[in-house]
Amino acid sequence: MPPSEYPGCRVYERDGFTILVGKGARDNDHLTTRIADPDDIWLHAAGCAGSHVVIRNPERLPEVPRRVVECAAQLAAWHSKTRKAGGKVEVHLCRGADVRKPSGWAVGKVQLRRYDVIRVYSRDPSG
Repeated sequence: MPPSEYPGCRVYERDGFTILVGKGARDNDHLTTRIADPDDIWLHAAGCAGSHVVIRNPERLPEVPRRVVECAAQLAAWHSKTRKAGGKVEVHLCRGADVRKPSGWAVGKVQLRRYDVIRVYSRDPSG
């Protein structure tokens, strides 16, 4: 999908992977529930409000390169309330299949079945 196909998302490229960042709560919902595929990687800064981030994985690779995951995690931290954090920020990541939105939950809120944690500095890796 070309970037224009992702309304409500900031679109980044890293090492051939497309990284999508939601612009607000409704965009986060749309990104997580309508755009993300089960094999995509989903990220969010832990314990605070912020953008949902998705690394597209159309090849269904069992592992996305570490550099791509770190870039996406930095974007998740940067586009969250932790933007001005002095140290490293904890970011949750999981497969798209492990994210669900229970009926009746607030816009932008999701539940993770299982996840891993990566710690990165909050910065915009795009420049």
